[in-house]
Amino acid sequence: MKFDHRDPGTSESRWRSSASWRAVEEFDATGIERLIVVSAHPDDETLGAAGLMKRVSSTGGSVTVILATDGDNSHPSSPTHSAAQLRARRIREVQEAVEYLAPGSSIVRLGLRDGALKEDPDAVRSGIEKVIASAEGEATIAATWRGDGHGDHRIVGEVSAEVAFAHRAKLVEYPIWLWHWSSPEDRDMPWARLRAFSLDDEELVAKRQAIAAHASQVAPLSDAVGDEVVLRPEFVEHFERRVEAFIVTAVEESETLNQGFFDNFYGDKKDPWGFETRWYEERKRAITMASLPRERFGQALEVGCSIGMLSAQLAPRCDSLLATDLSAKPLEIARERLANHPQVSFHHAATAEEWPDGAFDLIVLSEVGYYFDVAALDRVLSRAAASLTPDGVLVACHWRHPVAEYPLSGDQVHQRLSEVEQLERIVQHCEEDFILEIFGQRPARSVAQQTGLV
Repeated sequence: MKFDHRDPGTSESRWRSSASWRAVEEFDATGIERLIVVSAHPDDETLGAAGLMKRVSSTGGSVTVILATDGDNSHPSSPTHSAAQLRARRIREVQEAVEYLAPGSSIVRLGLRDGALKEDPDAVRSGIEKVIASAEGEATIAATWRGDGHGDHRIVGEVSAEVAFAHRAKLVEYPIWLWHWSSPEDRDMPWARLRAFSLDDEELVAKRQAIAAHASQVAPLSDAVGDEVVLRPEFVEHFERRVEAFIVTAVEESETLNQGFFDNFYGDKKDPWGFETRWYEERKRAITMASLPRERFGQALEVGCSIGMLSAQLAPRCDSLLATDLSAKPLEIARERLANHPQVSFHHAATAEEWPDGAFDLIVLSEVGYYFDVAALDRVLSRAAASLTPDGVLVACHWRHPVAEYPLSGDQVHQRLSEVEQLERIVQHCEEDFILEIFGQRPARSVAQQTGLV
């Protein structure tokens, strides 16, 4: 998502008049004892979660604010403020804002480079994990939303989701720029997972005071070119409303996507994902095939084969390949595609419940793990590990960007996979769009070890 903060954006009145907005369910903050608010930049926490911070603090809970960056790149062309001066000013501003909301709360600064969090997600992860480990009790993490359209916000959201998943913490995400570039009619609006948190009079006053404390963002630094206001009044209006919005991902309540979802998704379309036409997909398949640690395999299993594009590349390297899918329509296309490969068979099955018998030298889970809920994914991974031959390998490849309908994210799938005790990672390829990993039975051997080079 590309946007310009200088554009007018969607008006607050348009959001408020939306029937979808009025139908949003309430967010229940009852029982939050430890709130960890993760912010990409100073002011994100105030815009998105000030009321929640005030509520938790006022009811005796603890609040910790984690700042991934100091926001010193907000005015890169300023003739009056250096980056160091902006950093100092924005730190003072966030300290003042937090005092309005949750007096005495801790502010943890990670000091990472503003605008470049994608280069150091591990530092974000480490910072959040240290805060979680610093005290006992169930934590709720409130982080910038992964789908907010801002690179730093996305990294904070993605890493926070990984940490919450790994530590069994609750997660809510607060959108910031969504209200600017999206609209009530946008088909991708996450209405089903959006929750509204109503502020009382005291909370609303405190939030507005905290927003005003971020003077370097809500007002120009000076009249000079390069010192223009970052958060325009029409944008700030979204956050002066009496309601805060949180996107809730309740992993433990999410359900595995069923056959009806995929049947509806395919509909009358042959290739709704663009497997046949997108360079992205062609390149990803090439990387997957090049990463296989053996030239040839005996018995192979591909879970969720769809229309058989990857199957067609796996087949020549396997003595036999069993390809499964939950939906019958793509299986018909896959059968036709691989009609000249007698070693390939197809099975229409819900793999979490109908895992095939036998042992496999190769198991492929490509773009399927996030369709399962946690319990179903654990069953699949457990059965996959148990079905591998002693020198067999499991290939997992998943899209890393958020998809509202999926119970899990790609990163969560691979986090869960890394926790399977019997398996050891052989290959890891991670980029912004997808993650590819290959595992073997412990103790796994590298390609050089397998071929006698070391």
